[in-house]
Amino acid sequence: MLTISQELVDKIVAHARADHPDEACGVIAGREGVPERFVPMANAERSPTFYRFDSMEQFRVWREMDDRDEEPVVIYHSHTATEAYPSRTDVSYASEPNAHYVLVSTRAEDEVEFRSYRIVDGEISEEEVRFIP
Repeated sequence: MLTISQELVDKIVAHARADHPDEACGVIAGREGVPERFVPMANAERSPTFYRFDSMEQFRVWREMDDRDEEPVVIYHSHTATEAYPSRTDVSYASEPNAHYVLVSTRAEDEVEFRSYRIVDGEISEEEVRFIP
């Protein structure tokens, strides 16, 4: 189960809406599995159907997390025209077995579809999300 503050959820959703029609992406850094610090990242592809972290930005962010004794607790991105479910490409890029992979769909302006998954060895498992104030 992913337990996450409503403040962090709101930041993820705002980033996804701001980057629409392109996919948004980023990380929530934290310690011991607790999401704490919002780190929006640039979608190097600038695409409505695909995202990729810029390699230099990803190197910098991961080094910063190491320096702060943090880990990527949540890796998030948006889908702009489809449901919030991992694509084959998303699964192939999932390289952090302890991370929660959050997807937000921005296909409907008046609805928020926010879902979380574990992706390990190509296997997708949806998990419950608990929002805390």
